[in-house]
Formats: sequence, C-alpha cells, structure tokens
Amino acid sequence: MSSQPTSASPLSLLYPFFAIVLWAGNVIVSRLSAHAIGPQAITFYRLVLAIGLMTLFVGLPAWRNRAVLWRHLGEFAVLGFLAMCLFQSLSYLAAGSTTATNMAVFTALSPLLTVALSALMLGERPTIGMVGGGILSIVGIVYLVSAGDLASLTRDGVHPGDALMLLAGLVYALYSVLLKRWNLPVSGWQSTYMQALCSLAVMFPALLATPAPLRALNTETLPLIAYAGCAASVVLPVLWIRGVEQLGPSRCAIFLNLLPVFTALAAIVMLGEPIRSYHVIGGGLVLAGVIAAQLLKRPLGRRVAVELPE
Repeated sequence: MSSQPTSASPLSLLYPFFAIVLWAGNVIVSRLSAHAIGPQAITFYRLVLAIGLMTLFVGLPAWRNRAVLWRHLGEFAVLGFLAMCLFQSLSYLAAGSTTATNMAVFTALSPLLTVALSALMLGERPTIGMVGGGILSIVGIVYLVSAGDLASLTRDGVHPGDALMLLAGLVYALYSVLLKRWNLPVSGWQSTYMQALCSLAVMFPALLATPAPLRALNTETLPLIAYAGCAASVVLPVLWIRGVEQLGPSRCAIFLNLLPVFTALAAIVMLGEPIRSYHVIGGGLVLAGVIAAQLLKRPLGRRVAVELPE
C-alpha cells in the first residue's frame, strides 16, 4: 500500500484525529478490563472478533493472494506475535498496576523508540532530534514514574505497570522496525489479517491456560471485548490508513502526541483518575522529546563542504 499522500483537504485531519480518540478509548478499556478479564483472554477474544469483521472485506482478496501470503507466513507469525500477542498482553497486564495516563505516555514514546531501534538495526544515521529528544524523553519518563520524587526510585523502585508499558513500547518499536525491514509485498490489510490469524493460533493455548473466571463472557466483559475487537482493531486502522493516504505518515505521526491528552481527559471523567503536576511535567517532557525526534531530522556528524579561497 502506498504511503505517498494524495491531495488532502482540511477534513482529512479528522481521520488521524478520531483514530487517536479511539486509541485513547482503548487505553481506558484496558484499565477497565484489568480486574474483569485476563489479559490473554481479552487478547484472544478481540482477535476472534477482529478476524470475523476483517474476513468480510479482506478474506476473499487474501484467498486469491494465498500463494504470496504463504511464502511470508513466518514473517506474519513473528509480526503478529509481537504486535497482537505480546504488545497487547503486556498492555492489559500493565493496566492493573499503573494509570491510564502513564500507559498513554509510554505508548506515545513508541515513535522515538522506533527511530532508535532503526538506527541500531537498519544502520540509519541518528539525528539531532533523536539524540536530543531521546535525552529529553528519558528525563520525562524518570520524572513521571517517580511521581516527581526521584529518590522514590531507589527507595520503592519502579511500579510494575510502568516497567511493563516500557517493555510493551520496545516490543512495538521492534515490530515497526521489522515491518519496515521486511517490506512485505502485500497490502496493509492482508498483512494485518494474516498477522491476526497467526496470533489467534498462539493465543488459543494461552486462553485455555487462563482460569475460568478470568475468561468468562458476561455483561461486564462483552462491551470491553466489543470495543477492543471492533473499534480499536478495525475502525481505528481504517481511519489511520485513510489518514496516511491523505496526509502521509509523518503528518499522521504527529497526532500520536495527542494520545496522552485525550487519555488523561477520559481517565478523569470515566475512571476518576486525578491528574497530578508530575503527569503534566513528565508527560510534557516525553512528548517534547518525541516531537523533537519527528521534526529535527538532520543527521549527526554530517559534513558540510566548505570551499576554501585560493
């Protein structure tokens, strides 16, 4: 699928905007699900629902292209495990011991982690924004997870949920780098569909290993699964892909910086989570670092030719 932007109108900005709104909603769903359903169970159920919906418009084209898809089954399996099994399960697991705002800040850090891993794995030259923004974001993360009290890190350590979200961000960054490195010759939807199918096979044993009370379907868990499987797994990608087509990936990536803002607002209204000064300061530093990495793209150590007078 081409990522070159087409002619865009101001209304095109609504695609990534509402995609981020749905993403913020997914973070809230993760928090609500923390004590209602096991992370492996909700990951499995959302995959079942997402695959069922995607089959309606991806199933037939994927079947026609099965010869090409089969050749890349290994890559789909690895990508699906990283993004749809490990990342999602870590996020749901983290939701039990951190706040929705913290989860959103760590998620928004993913583009910067992706740039850093690209430099390591793909040999891309680090940029001024990557280094400077990385330092700024690290300071922000430390301030955020310490709740503004740096001494608490040595006294109490890091909350498990924050550590899990950082690991989840690294996992998603690795997924993004491998997706770019392999550059599979299939459409984005067919790739997502195959990743989901492979992930479903991995998550089925995990579902069976989940205690029965934590995989029950009831009036509390069904709405959470419906949102995760439909709004977050199908509608959100539709909006995001459409936004990338209209605006290009770089302009869409800027909208990810709104995720902590929307999530914090939703957490105040729906979860009653208070927003402290360390959320604003630490989260602000993280987002400033991410924005710097996105905007300051001059490579480090680039030589400038200077013409000497004779």
